[in-house]
Amino acid sequence: MTSSAPGSTPAAEPAVPDRRTVSTTTATAIAIADMIGIGVFTSLGFQLAAIPSGFSILMLWIVGGAAALCGALAYAELAVAFPRSGGEYNFLSRIYHPALGFMAGWISATVGFAAPVALAAMAFGEYFAGVVPGAPPLFVGLAVAWAVTLILLSGAKLSTTFQNVSTLIKVALIAVFIIAGFSVPEPQPISFLPQPGDIGHILSAPFAVSLVFVMYSYSGWNAATYIAGDVRTPERSIPVAMLVATLIVVLLYVLLNAVFLYTTPMAAMTGQLNVAQVAGEHIFGATGGRIVAGLICVGLVSAISAMMWIGPRVTVAMGEDFPLLSLFSQRSRSGVPTIALLFQISVVTVLLLTQSFETVLEFIQFSLTLCSFLAVLGVIVLRVTQPGLPRPYRVWAYPLTPFVFLGVTGFMMYYLFSERPLQSLASLGLMASGLVLFFLSKRDFVRGEALQRAVKG
Repeated sequence: MTSSAPGSTPAAEPAVPDRRTVSTTTATAIAIADMIGIGVFTSLGFQLAAIPSGFSILMLWIVGGAAALCGALAYAELAVAFPRSGGEYNFLSRIYHPALGFMAGWISATVGFAAPVALAAMAFGEYFAGVVPGAPPLFVGLAVAWAVTLILLSGAKLSTTFQNVSTLIKVALIAVFIIAGFSVPEPQPISFLPQPGDIGHILSAPFAVSLVFVMYSYSGWNAATYIAGDVRTPERSIPVAMLVATLIVVLLYVLLNAVFLYTTPMAAMTGQLNVAQVAGEHIFGATGGRIVAGLICVGLVSAISAMMWIGPRVTVAMGEDFPLLSLFSQRSRSGVPTIALLFQISVVTVLLLTQSFETVLEFIQFSLTLCSFLAVLGVIVLRVTQPGLPRPYRVWAYPLTPFVFLGVTGFMMYYLFSERPLQSLASLGLMASGLVLFFLSKRDFVRGEALQRAVKG
């Protein structure tokens, strides 16, 4: 603080913009938008190949939703105990060791969000070509990713409005699709009540394997924790946002799959990737494919916006902690993390131009799942090691809630490692590579402190 002469008016401190500008509504919208991507519109065809049962399919999405809800409630306890942006970077640093948190942040800051954004942008280009034949998918994908980035760079007010409106339109269009589906005059002869043999389906290996991909469709339930430092009244808003968002998405996912089965013969969907378009043709006729393609495009825009919003917050948090990365902590006057946002869109652009995003996604799945596992395990660790830690919110039904999530996530990691051992090991290797930067940053930090002490001395 600058000193002033006796009797004079103290020099005014520069105004610091309030970063906590995100409301409960916007935090909920971001979580919903991040969850509803393309997975729910494509996975049913592969599930039906081994689980030809309406009840069992719906139970698959209900079980996956319950696991996601357990994870969301556990993360909410961590987020209000440590109300800072950064997600797993923040949590694992506080619970275990800064090096582990840095490795988690390293994955998120580099490709953890950029690769899903690139995939969503490319999917947007492909589906947009279904609405406007002849449109170049790569160019369209790049255009939508950069357009969303420019909106986010413009400031918090426009970004908030865009996210809320685009998510509301997405949910409304899905609701219209569901209502139209249940209104078809000639539904399929399918029952959603338990039938003989359903227990066998639910206890089968295909059900367990399908659950892995269902959980990926639910990924994004933890979105609000990445922006905890920007949320107003996080102790109240974050638990509400995560609970409401997850419940809404579970309801939409169950109803969407019910509509697919209600309107379209199983034989027509089995093994098909474009299940939603096949169902759209049965609901809306010949133009159904274009209608569904447009619906998915709208949904992907809000998903891209959500991931572009929350990803840079991890980079900002790391930049605030480590001088070597301090460039990424810079914000505009309106609080936008400009450098971090431009860095993320640059990585997205490279992934799109090199068409390497699908490969990157395969390599990072194991490490991302491991980080979520360790974060939820941290709820139990902290209850034992820091029982007096202030917890404005405590996870419901503890310890059952975290144990459910840990069981499902543990199975996912076992499946990933057994089916894709090389990719899983490479994923751990990429995560561990962040240790090099961590120790370089730590050494820079220690040198800086020593220099400050020498100057003061």
